[in-house]
Amino acid sequence: MAIHFGTDGWRAVISDEFTFANVRWVAQAIAEQIIADTPANATPTAVVGFDTRFLSDRYAITVSNVLAANGLAVYLSKADCPTPALSFAVRHLAAHGGVMITASHNPPRYNGIKVKAAFGGSALPATMKHIEQRIAALQSSGRTPKYAEPPWQEGRAPSAGEVVRFDPLPAYLQHLRTLVDFAAIANSGLRVAVDPMYGAGRGYIARWLRELGVMVAEIHAEMNPGFGGLHPEPIERNLRPLADLIRAGSYDLGLATDGDADRIGAMDAQGAFVSPHQIIALALRHLVEHKGKRGLVVKTISTTQLVNRLAAAYDLRVEETPVGFNHICDWMLAEPVLIGGEESGGISILGHIPEGDGILMGLLLLEIVALAGQPLHTLIAALQAEHGPFAYARIDQRVPPFQKADLVAFLRDRAPQELCGVPVDHINDRDGVKYVMADDSWLLIRPSGTEPVLRIYAEAASDERVQALLQAGAALAEDHLSAVSAG
Repeated sequence: MAIHFGTDGWRAVISDEFTFANVRWVAQAIAEQIIADTPANATPTAVVGFDTRFLSDRYAITVSNVLAANGLAVYLSKADCPTPALSFAVRHLAAHGGVMITASHNPPRYNGIKVKAAFGGSALPATMKHIEQRIAALQSSGRTPKYAEPPWQEGRAPSAGEVVRFDPLPAYLQHLRTLVDFAAIANSGLRVAVDPMYGAGRGYIARWLRELGVMVAEIHAEMNPGFGGLHPEPIERNLRPLADLIRAGSYDLGLATDGDADRIGAMDAQGAFVSPHQIIALALRHLVEHKGKRGLVVKTISTTQLVNRLAAAYDLRVEETPVGFNHICDWMLAEPVLIGGEESGGISILGHIPEGDGILMGLLLLEIVALAGQPLHTLIAALQAEHGPFAYARIDQRVPPFQKADLVAFLRDRAPQELCGVPVDHINDRDGVKYVMADDSWLLIRPSGTEPVLRIYAEAASDERVQALLQAGAALAEDHLSAVSAG
């Protein structure tokens, strides 16, 4: 069975493609890649972690045993842990790579493997391609993955061929304290509701806030591999229980993280959803005005123009990338990035690893509210009043199979002069086709890379304009699909 990697590793349905046999093949290829990338005079070292999904702990043990059988020194997390904590551990322990067993925000029937590089972020696309090629070569060669079950050790660094259990939490927390003002949060008097969505972020934010003396309530924190029927993605429609808790308990704000805690979602004291667009904008302003930081601003193509306006006001350069945090990672490795974020909630800041981190951003959002001394909804309203207004929405439209390159060419070459009465100022075709209008409103039509779905995004000054742009986008796509069918 062919195993294909996406931009952030491999994901598949448990017991269908995601089996122990296939996990061993992938682990063997990862082991060989790490060995190839390790200097000749060093012992190749890897860190392995896992989320709360069905059998994730057993898959992690299997991966660790394959890595150890290949002569790697392996650190294995004692318990489920967030992806950003695992990624930080890779860098902190000076490991040569890492493996995280997780399917992130996917439904519970999925599991997956994320590959981490020595710098503490997702392995580069070239590395992913090499691993995929190694898997195919291994399967066709008739070789079997190496496998051993060494006795577990604790409390020391592993030697070649050993597996040592470790806790990634202390070092990760110590690092976060260098980025977030915990004292300001402790003295704020805030009442906080937390929803880890049964994922690997459970207990992290809530525990630390309780240790600070903050009043906190946490839901969906018990081990539940089926996620209690929830889809572990912190978007508005999945956070109704958090909104109900906030309203019932008069909490000041709510924080949510996805299945492996690399994405953030939030709600204000009124139980209204606070989008990642707004979180990125608030964080950018806070980093500049309150922390005196500067650097490059990086955002994906589907992220709000509010970031552009703020960056312009601070005389900061903005780079816009295709969707996927790996593109933001590239910039974070190249130069100082003040903040990098995407509309799905993956965000990181200067001084942190090149990885989206829902826990860090949740804590930073608490710091922002604590130091401002104002409710979250008031801060958002002030931001909109000064630099907006901005409304945003997205629809996913299932369509018959199509050629992605042909659709992009059609939308680019036959671009309208105006949309909804506003002239089109310029076009960005780095990931789908984005029409940016003269008033900073925009429409993005982006084909999915894995299924026959069009993702259509729009941002404008009002909800009515957004809906009109979405309808215009659907009509443009339909024009192409109709022409293909007719031809």
